[in-house]
Amino acid sequence: MSDRSHDKDVAFIQALAELLRENDLTELRVKRDYAEDDSLDVRVSRMVAAPPAPAAGAHPRPAEPSAPTGGAETQAPAETTDPASEPGAVTSPMVGTVYLAPEPGSAAFVSIGDQVSEGQTLMIVEAMKTMNHIPAPRGGKVTRILVEDGAPVEYGAPLVVLG
Repeated sequence: MSDRSHDKDVAFIQALAELLRENDLTELRVKRDYAEDDSLDVRVSRMVAAPPAPAAGAHPRPAEPSAPTGGAETQAPAETTDPASEPGAVTSPMVGTVYLAPEPGSAAFVSIGDQVSEGQTLMIVEAMKTMNHIPAPRGGKVTRILVEDGAPVEYGAPLVVLG
């Protein structure tokens, strides 16, 4: 792996992400074999506009299951706008799979209503088998969690909104 340039791999992955966007694809997977013990296996995926979360019945506001304590009234207007454009939105710095807890079965890093401080881990995005902690860019209250545990995310996708 030392003969290959890391920058070339990053450029290749960025090109795959652009191809995904240009062709309106939801997932793209490529495996490159360079040598017997040297390969690159990349899966690039993005969230679709309407996630299939509300399976039982039609809910006009998908945010309701995430906010069982009456926060849905304040969240309803935000559903008509892009969550990434909200002032407190924390977006994904990379393509990967999001995990809300440090390991399966343990408590989530944060929940709706939690007060967080700057630098506190909000969640993890796994990219190329590396766990990347997503820190809070500033202190505030978690008003919305926009992703589900184990969901694929793309670069720039909104993850959490801090109030």
